[in-house]
Parts: sequence; C-alpha cells; structure tokens
Amino acid sequence: MTDRPFRSASPDGDPWLLTPGPLTTSSSVKQAMLHDLGSRDARFIAVNTGLRDRLLRIIGGQGYVCVPLQGSGTFAVEAMLGTLVPRDGRVLILVNGAYGHRMARICRIIGRAFDVMEWPEDRPVDIDALARRLQAEPEIGHVAAVHCETTSGILNPIEAIARVVADHGRRLLIDSMSAFAALPLNAGQTPFEAVVASSNKCLEGVPGVGFCLVKQAALEAAAGNAHTLTLDLHDQWQAMEKTGQWRFTPPTHVILALAKALDEFEAEGGQPGRGARYAANCDILVQGMRALGFETLLPDSLQAPIIVTFKMPADPAFDFQRFYDRLSESGFVIYPGKLTVAPSFRIGCIGRLGAQEMRAALQAIKATLDEMGIASGAPAAAAA
Repeated sequence: MTDRPFRSASPDGDPWLLTPGPLTTSSSVKQAMLHDLGSRDARFIAVNTGLRDRLLRIIGGQGYVCVPLQGSGTFAVEAMLGTLVPRDGRVLILVNGAYGHRMARICRIIGRAFDVMEWPEDRPVDIDALARRLQAEPEIGHVAAVHCETTSGILNPIEAIARVVADHGRRLLIDSMSAFAALPLNAGQTPFEAVVASSNKCLEGVPGVGFCLVKQAALEAAAGNAHTLTLDLHDQWQAMEKTGQWRFTPPTHVILALAKALDEFEAEGGQPGRGARYAANCDILVQGMRALGFETLLPDSLQAPIIVTFKMPADPAFDFQRFYDRLSESGFVIYPGKLTVAPSFRIGCIGRLGAQEMRAALQAIKATLDEMGIASGAPAAAAA
C-alpha cells in the first residue's frame, strides 16, 4: 500500500463525513453533551421549551406546535403518518426514491390505507399528474411528499405540490429530513399540515431526536388516531404542554447538543446563511468532479445542495469499494448509491463543512484515481 499524500481530519481527529447523515458536527456541539441534566430538572425543561420555540421560528410557524420525539427521523415520519392520518383515512404518497417507498411501507405496516404515485429517481413529482389524481379521487385526505429525496439528491417542487394539494382541499405531510433549515420552507407561504425533520441533518446536531411541526388544530383533532403509545404525537404534545416534560426518558444529551447547534445555526444567519454555505459546497464539488470527468445523475436545475449522485466511471480499473476505502483512509467518508436507474455513488455537501474541506476532498479523489490508474471518471455513455 502506498503512502497517502495527506490525511485530512476534523478538529476532533475524525474523518469528514460527506454523507446525508449523521454528519460532521462542530467541537462545541459535541462538547455540549458533556453535561448531565435530570429529565425533570427545571434547567432541562427550560432548554426543551426554548428548543421547541426556536424550531417553530424556522418555518414562521404561527398556529403550529413543535412535538419532539426520541429516535431517528424515521420515527418522526411514522409518528406523523400514524397520528395525523385517521384510521379510516387515505393518504397519497409521492415516490421518487427510497424514502417515499419507506413511507408506503410504514402505512402498510400500521394499517393506513394509501396509494402511491411513482416517478423514476431522477425525475421530480409531476404537478399536473398530481392535480389530475386528486381531482379523480376525492377519498384521498392527505398527501405525503419528500422535500429532498436523498436517494438521488433531487429537490421536489414542494411549494407547487403544496399549492395543488391545498387547491384540492387536501392536507400535505412533508418529510423534510434532509432539507429542513437549509432550504426555504415558510408556513405562511407554503400550506402544509405538518413537516418532520431531525436533529442530525442540516441543523448539524447529533442523532437521536426527530420532531414534527404541525398545525395545532390538526393535532387537536388527531386525538386517538395513533397506532402506538410511543409514537403518539398528540399524547406527547399534551404531556409537554401540561408539564414541560417528556412522557418517557428523553435523550437529554442530544437535546443539549441540538440547543447548541441551534445557537450556531442562528449565528450563521439561519436558513439563508446555512443554505448559502451548502450551495457553495455543492458548486465546488460538482465543478471539481466534472473537471475529473465525472457526470452527475441530475441536471443542475433538479439538484438540491444536500447530496450529489455521480455515475460510476466506465474505466474497468474502477472498483467502488477500493475507491471508498482509500478515500476513508484519506479522511473522507462518502456514501454508496441507492439507485435503480444507474450505478452510482453519492457525496454530501452538508454538515460542518466549508470550501476548504470540499477542495481537500476533491484533492483526495484525484489522488485516489491516480493511484488506481484511472484517467477519467466519465461514465459509460460519456466515455463512449
């Protein structure tokens, strides 16, 4: 094995995570977890109350409430579907990747009637087709959509989806795990019933907490809908409103980290500032990879500045596992592809990363290609 020309590392000595989450976090966010607070202690209750208010401000959420929940983002997605879709209701799920399919699987398991509209992973939701479907099927009460589908990195037209859903008198549920706090979403401009996200994506906290920002009136009407005790958003909300406390042991250290992450998010300028850094990261990455011959799966017009999918090089010397391992040894962790439309891999633009780290990643990629004897990252069609 040849010596690497360099090894990059975060200030804490960890590799840089160019993934859709968990992500590279700041030293100060990690240090915030070095404190023990009692779950019923007044200090923790104050942190939790403030955190809920601050999350609502990100969407301008007048008339909405914030309900945090233990677990990964998928816990929050299941809680949203299971609490807000009535047991005799029907939800239309818009699918163009793995996370839309996951919502369908959740509904199948929890016994909610659902329909699916599906597009290839490299195509956004078709607004006209959605409008025709809603017009034809009045029994559909809710529509569920993924804001940024990280299977490919595609940005779905969530504002247009929201308008069509509202125009047809239906209610929109949004999975915004990979977009929340980085891409614009304002409840005063984009009508939706609820949106879910988590602590460890664009907020740059650590994994362990999901949350639902939901219209209070809708949540009040959802009493008794939930299929489980632990994922009952209405019950969780009621407990927090009455006592300020979680029903069950909260992830106190994760909450402290998220509170610190929100400090840093606000200091960066909130969503506009955070989104601008990620957009700059994405531009550096895409331009640099194209200079090495790589081709993006998506055109720039559909690409969200969250994670970018690149087609596999055609060169027979390219072996993804070796490529991945050597980049990891250089201090950069990327992500395998999950596509059916093309062999691919993904590189993320989010987390505590900036221009310097993105350029260092490109340097490591170039060194790895040279070591593997690959002159160009061009995929099969481009190579031909």
